[in-house]
Amino acid sequence: MRSFLNPIYIILVAGSLAAAQTKPAPAPAKPAAELGTHATADLPSEATVDSFLHQQFGYQADLTWKISGIRPSPIPELAEVTVVLASPQGQQLTKFYVAQDGQHALVGEIIPFGAHPFDPAKQKLEKGLTGPERGPKDAAVTIVEFGDLQCPACKAAQPSIEALVAAEPTARFVFQNFPLEMHNWAAKGAAYADCVGHASNDAFWKFVAKTYETQSDITAENADEKLTALADGAGVKGSEIAACAVKPETKAHVDASIALGKSVDVTGTPTLYINGRKIGSLDPRMSDVYKALVEFAAKQGK
Repeated sequence: MRSFLNPIYIILVAGSLAAAQTKPAPAPAKPAAELGTHATADLPSEATVDSFLHQQFGYQADLTWKISGIRPSPIPELAEVTVVLASPQGQQLTKFYVAQDGQHALVGEIIPFGAHPFDPAKQKLEKGLTGPERGPKDAAVTIVEFGDLQCPACKAAQPSIEALVAAEPTARFVFQNFPLEMHNWAAKGAAYADCVGHASNDAFWKFVAKTYETQSDITAENADEKLTALADGAGVKGSEIAACAVKPETKAHVDASIALGKSVDVTGTPTLYINGRKIGSLDPRMSDVYKALVEFAAKQGK
């Protein structure tokens, strides 16, 4: 889901402390070489982050937050903080970085740099892709979407994504589940999608399209009923898909897809990768740009 709030600009961290609203989820362990040089003692405390958020957003009475994670960033001297912000307009996963001096923070995206900046992400994706796909397996370009079936932004982006895929028939397109914690039936939707995809590749695309089409009618309370019916409508046996969706191995498949997304810095949905190049947001007015990126990647891949 994409931003609905004004961005946080370069900011001064408040020094006062306050009790944290939530306990951050533990971050998966990574080698020190991937995370920079922060020791745990150098990370800002949960209380300090909460105090900062109170100073930054406390004037908005209808805004709440949940600290999702505080961990080392890929860059030395910067800690990475992820927060879920919620208002009547919806929820947003946002990220900012805190300097090791404990006095400054900044918002922005850390992007890869070098002569071949997108190769590391491309290689991770090539090794980890497991989702349903369309197009030739030996394509010069692979387009990967990380999506959440409950995400309104994903629904809105689908026409643009489908148009891009249709315009590039020689490209390979892969869908990876990335249900966001802020959505109350997204994980279940991902489990159903995983099972449909394993049952029938053709049925998967019909299932996803119909789920987006009826997204507003699905709730946490009726999700099993609705998703089972959608699976039936896609051409697979809904009762079998429902039984598959609750199996531990299905959760393991979805968790692996989420882990793959996190390994290439997916923080919101939909996120696309074109041969490892991250496209963090989709604007239908930029369809020519996306097409040019695919064609450029195809030339580079030859």
